[in-house]
Amino acid sequence: MAEQRDVWDNRVAGALAFLRRRLTGDYEVDEFGFDQELTDSVFYPMLRPLYRDWFRVEVRGLANLPATGGALVVANHSGTIAVDAEMLSLAVHDEHPAGRYLRLLGADLVFRMPFVSEFARKSGTTMACDADVDRLLATGELVGVFPEGFKGVGKLYRDRYKLQRFGRGGFVAAALRAGSPIVPVAIVGAEEIYPMIADLKPLARLIGTPYFPITPTFPWLGPLGLIPAPSKWLIEFCEPIDTTEYLGQADDPAVIFNLGDQVRETIQQTVYQLLEIRADGDYRKP
Repeated sequence: MAEQRDVWDNRVAGALAFLRRRLTGDYEVDEFGFDQELTDSVFYPMLRPLYRDWFRVEVRGLANLPATGGALVVANHSGTIAVDAEMLSLAVHDEHPAGRYLRLLGADLVFRMPFVSEFARKSGTTMACDADVDRLLATGELVGVFPEGFKGVGKLYRDRYKLQRFGRGGFVAAALRAGSPIVPVAIVGAEEIYPMIADLKPLARLIGTPYFPITPTFPWLGPLGLIPAPSKWLIEFCEPIDTTEYLGQADDPAVIFNLGDQVRETIQQTVYQLLEIRADGDYRKP
């Protein structure tokens, strides 16, 4: 009984100390606005029940994620709402022994949305621009990018698990400039959380969004339609691609195209493999 009291006393004392620091401004954020204390104390605890109990995320290939130094983590994107980005960030931090933070790159729209922009900044997301990516990689950060962008996250359910085009290869050029490895990541499970059966494009244009989703539950059930389906998730970190042999070739379109295509094909094939593993129910980590 005394031990339980001590545990609760420590929790209350920690919470009060946290609130005091927030109220007095005695906390730090980095040059991009990342608030590590807020992320550890608020954001990640909010996401963990979703990660562990709702999606039951299984992670594979953690040895392919570097424990130190910069790297570009490139993943497929899906799910109508970009929950996969947050689940990937939590997987990097909670599952890897080094407990690293994934600095996600966000589209302009993310930083124009009230509340969402503040959450994004505080949790470590930054603008998807060359200057920010170069600085993050130069300081040894893990940078997360989803080259499919809104084409991936906003695709119809009938196109699930088919990777969309990878933009112009800007992520490859960034890795080449920094000499950082590229780590392809395949995510299975996000496609089912909000199955988009239609896209009301006229309404999307009216409100200034890339798409307006129609799912089996949204907008019919109102706010309840925003509850994600409890799909089973698998995330695999694939073997890193060494870019040091391409130093000085960040402006070569052929090199950028070939490496981008290699990353995309690696992710697509791994997605297919994970779908087979999930269908068999064999989630044992290799």
